[in-house]
Amino acid sequence: MSHLSERPEKPVVGVSLPHESAALHVTGAALYTDDLVSRTKDVLHAYPVQVMKAHGRITALRTEPALAVPGVVRVLTVADVPGVNDAGMKHDEPLFPDEVMFHGHAVAWVLGETLEAARLGAAAVEVELDEQPSLITLQDAIAAGSFHGARPVMQTGDVDAGFADSAHVFTGEFQFSDQEHFYLETHAALALVDENGQVFVQSSTQHPSETQEIVAHVLGLHSHEVTVQCLRMGGGFGGKEMQPHGFAAVAALGARLTGRPVRVRLNRTQDLTMSGKRHGFHAQWKIGFDADGRIQALDATLTADGGWSLDLSEPVVARAMCHIDNVYWIPHARVTGRIAKTHKVSNTAFRGFGGPQGMLVIEDILGRCAPLLGLDPTELRERNFYRPGQGQTTPYGQPVTQPERISVVWNQVRDDAGLADRRREVAAFNAAHPHTKRALAITGIKFGISFNLTAFNQAGALVLIYKDGSVLINHGGTEMGQGLHTKMLQVAATTLGIPLHKVRLAPTRTDKVPNTSATAASSGADLNGAAVKNACEQLRERLLRVAGTQLGANASDVRIVEGVARVLGNDKELDWDELVRTAYFQRVQLSAAGFYRTEGLHWDAKSFRGSPFKYFSYGAAAAEVEVDGFTGAYRIRRVDIVHDVGDSLSPMIDIGQVEGGFVQGAGWLTLEDLRWDAGEGPNRGRLLTQAASTYKLPSFSEMPEEFNVTLLENATEEGAVYGSKAVGEPPLMLAFCVREALRQAAAAFGPAGVGVELASPATPEAVYWAIEAARAGKAGGGREVPAEATSLSHA
Repeated sequence: MSHLSERPEKPVVGVSLPHESAALHVTGAALYTDDLVSRTKDVLHAYPVQVMKAHGRITALRTEPALAVPGVVRVLTVADVPGVNDAGMKHDEPLFPDEVMFHGHAVAWVLGETLEAARLGAAAVEVELDEQPSLITLQDAIAAGSFHGARPVMQTGDVDAGFADSAHVFTGEFQFSDQEHFYLETHAALALVDENGQVFVQSSTQHPSETQEIVAHVLGLHSHEVTVQCLRMGGGFGGKEMQPHGFAAVAALGARLTGRPVRVRLNRTQDLTMSGKRHGFHAQWKIGFDADGRIQALDATLTADGGWSLDLSEPVVARAMCHIDNVYWIPHARVTGRIAKTHKVSNTAFRGFGGPQGMLVIEDILGRCAPLLGLDPTELRERNFYRPGQGQTTPYGQPVTQPERISVVWNQVRDDAGLADRRREVAAFNAAHPHTKRALAITGIKFGISFNLTAFNQAGALVLIYKDGSVLINHGGTEMGQGLHTKMLQVAATTLGIPLHKVRLAPTRTDKVPNTSATAASSGADLNGAAVKNACEQLRERLLRVAGTQLGANASDVRIVEGVARVLGNDKELDWDELVRTAYFQRVQLSAAGFYRTEGLHWDAKSFRGSPFKYFSYGAAAAEVEVDGFTGAYRIRRVDIVHDVGDSLSPMIDIGQVEGGFVQGAGWLTLEDLRWDAGEGPNRGRLLTQAASTYKLPSFSEMPEEFNVTLLENATEEGAVYGSKAVGEPPLMLAFCVREALRQAAAAFGPAGVGVELASPATPEAVYWAIEAARAGKAGGGREVPAEATSLSHA
């Protein structure tokens, strides 16, 4: 076993512990960015001047009326920017635009003594607009040929030959919805400037280093003149990876210009109308199967709705393409990706980061084609799994490691959930109930862990030991409720060999650990955990030498366990606190900077080939649903999950992440229906679902009535911190089983052998129309075409 994976005697990792801030969360004592405003003197409040048109050029911007409003201190416009007028990394997101690109675009910001004064001031600003035509829907953009960014192509094998060898070839289309992050804490920033002109920004951000970089370039400063801190976030889900930078820059600009602290905090409606979502996608596909139902070839075009600017759309599309295979071997494939440019908010990272979209395409194809092939969907999926010992690679050329785990988790779910017996019960129920149907579906996942951009796969940490034996750790990851800090405390305590209560964690700050990557791509624990471990190992080695001298033994014979240094095979021991004091008086350095870079990664974005992922996470889930044939309403009767997290760093945290990810995925696939006004009226481009009253989120009523989550045992991941695997994103895709169960339940209302096309999100309305199509015997699974018709129109 590698040094990184090996666990010492009596480790603190692997112990089920509550979240380190759980008590603060439930008592309301946990502080978030906006809570710091009441602890800060003379704060000014910023309010956006939003233009409620989808597209147009600004011909006049009059701020004088706002300055006449009592309590208004200043209006920020492009003329105030001393540096670069841009809030993004690709220089296509002007902080103060001269062209409105989406309904609700902020073109200026008003600073007021109170939030109400700022609001009234913003309402008084006069904006004249030369309205321009707008593209609102994905179909509009595709028809108009409106695209931006790269158009990668992923190829493997001989696609034409694959189709020629296929006994069955099907074509189809699939469009599925975007998703709102709906974190509990909206975007927030608080900036102030000290007497030396140093800018300090408190920001609800997943990427403090990038927030620092953007603030610096907007202000015309160097990064060492800007410090960004993230205390904690009330949720992020990817929505705070890129999007907080502009809001932090507005606050910092206001603070520089006025000399007073400035607060930006969006209300819920502003957050919904100004911030990006998960990318909605359109897929056009063609797939070939042999006579036994094994995939021979796939030709697909994936089009993402990028919104008005690129943001992270290019890597999102790349990850979608890298995950279109999911757990299935596709010997011949050609997949094209592209990004539609629409006049909507700029879509961004969201838990899974394109992976869910790519995987949903292949799961939808198999779910639609199984009845047309005369196969049970479970059987069709099993026949196409990656197999051990076959030397199979993904369509982008990476060998699939641990492919046996696909079947291991699948079989464990099947056995633990008693699927065979329950299928018979479902069949009996359906035979006896003409107006209500049940269905049981199982799906699996394979999700690659690491950033596709190799440079992001690095992390740093700073660990300090004080003279009294207490330990303070700093790392580059941010806490958004996912339990990263809890795991880092456990890693530090394990590596140093001390009780958990001796370790405390400091807020994430750019002046403690520089040049950090975003807490994203499920890599937070992998990267930061390894960096914390590295720093603690440096300190432990120094202390072992001191202990060896004190105990009259070689350092290599000393172990520190539960806060006591002992010599192997000897009764001699030295207490941790005494050891640290001794080291101090011997002038031994008691701080260390740790670093980690993920080895073995390589990726060529142009050829779309390489091994971008350190490893794959696996999981399987089975869902049983019951559907009402009159309304399409449904309930999730039971869900069983087995998920691979390697050797868990913190089992209670990981189970919570699996449960939460699954529910969020089920929300995306079945409930959360973002709607935009695509009409030609005055509100064209307006987000219609602007609140929780119109945008339905999963709640207690959508939770499975029985919910069983098991972490795969004996699953050590070689080469990862203490043998663990990532957990943040992969569980979201386990929710595919719910959608597939709904598809099968809808099909049960019609004759056998009819493929059911099911919209996503599969709302009760969508399920009802699928039921009606099934009753009418309409095949919606995809159109079978002659095998020799091998070209796919990429219109």
